Amino acid sequence: MTQKQKWLYKIILFIAWITILSGLGQVLAAPFILNLVGADQDKTSAHFFAIIGMFMFLFGGLLVQVLTSRRKDPTPVFWCALQKLGAALAVGLGVYHAVFSAIVLGIAAFDLLSGVLLIIYWRNLDHYNNW
Repeated sequence: MTQKQKWLYKIILFIAWITILSGLGQVLAAPFILNLVGADQDKTSAHFFAIIGMFMFLFGGLLVQVLTSRRKDPTPVFWCALQKLGAALAVGLGVYHAVFSAIVLGIAAFDLLSGVLLIIYWRNLDHYNNW
């Protein structure tokens, strides 16, 4: 494994753990986080925000599991990449439609970068399985 490949792996593993922790944060503290991102708060928005957090937690966990397993299955990596790219689009649209304040564009950028890195990793995964 080259140094570049090691760094990509470590960065993606870090992204997976950040996804787990931020998803868990959304589940446990949805109203607080909605307030931080400048969104309206009511029972419905908090409930659905927590559901999104649950799926973030699950996708992050899936990514950690596939990255730390002996065989790196490309299928979950592909779907986790799509989740990140979709999240970036959804957050960006949320800002465009004034659901969230512009402060969350940093989150959208992080998700976009994460999705791109996951696609790069996924495209080379057959090579990685031979490490």
